[in-house]
Amino acid sequence: MAKIAKRVVKSREGIDRNKAYGLSEAVKMLKDRASAKFDETIEIAMNLGVDPRHADQMVRGVVNLPNGTGRTVRVAVFARGDKADEARAAGADIVGAEDLVETVQKGEINFDRCIATPDMMPLVGRLGKVLGPRGMMPNPKVGTVTPDVAAAVKASKGGAVEFRVEKAGIVHAGVGKVSFDAKAIEENIRAFADAVTRAKPAGAKGNYVKKVSLTSTMGPGLKLDVATLASS
Repeated sequence: MAKIAKRVVKSREGIDRNKAYGLSEAVKMLKDRASAKFDETIEIAMNLGVDPRHADQMVRGVVNLPNGTGRTVRVAVFARGDKADEARAAGADIVGAEDLVETVQKGEINFDRCIATPDMMPLVGRLGKVLGPRGMMPNPKVGTVTPDVAAAVKASKGGAVEFRVEKAGIVHAGVGKVSFDAKAIEENIRAFADAVTRAKPAGAKGNYVKKVSLTSTMGPGLKLDVATLASS
């Protein structure tokens, strides 16, 4: 039987696995128990009453977290000419066209988020097998295929988070760092939960948000009282 680290045991002390904690209490517990030598990420997981195998039950979108994510996001932009210049001026880390496609095809993906102008999509479409499985394929539904590349780059750098439901009906994302003050974390969590709620698909029947949990990178998982996620 594997030995559980003392740090893990301590982080679980006083936690009732059957209790649904209020948002403020849960955030405080995670912050108090954070003991890693790095700034842990606060993560949310929402179990939804959908079956994403059906097109009318797909949940996907993007939300701009009011207090950012706390992480450095590397952005690549597929654009030419003036649009390429706009992307660079806005802070894009990598900008290119055919040359960038060749780089990605070789497996060199040195970015976290990908944006493209509409005219570049026939070219970027070749990268579906590479970017698709990583959830990085540009898509107009989440604002990553757009003529306004400057705004898209700034949003990505400033705290835009994409979400997409997985096969098991779960949506999850990082919504801040334990170093954030509690209010900032709570605001981010409520913004994310609200965006997922507003993205409820037409085919979803019955209880949409079934369960929500919160954790930190090295911390315990806590069930949340869904009612406390409503914006106050």
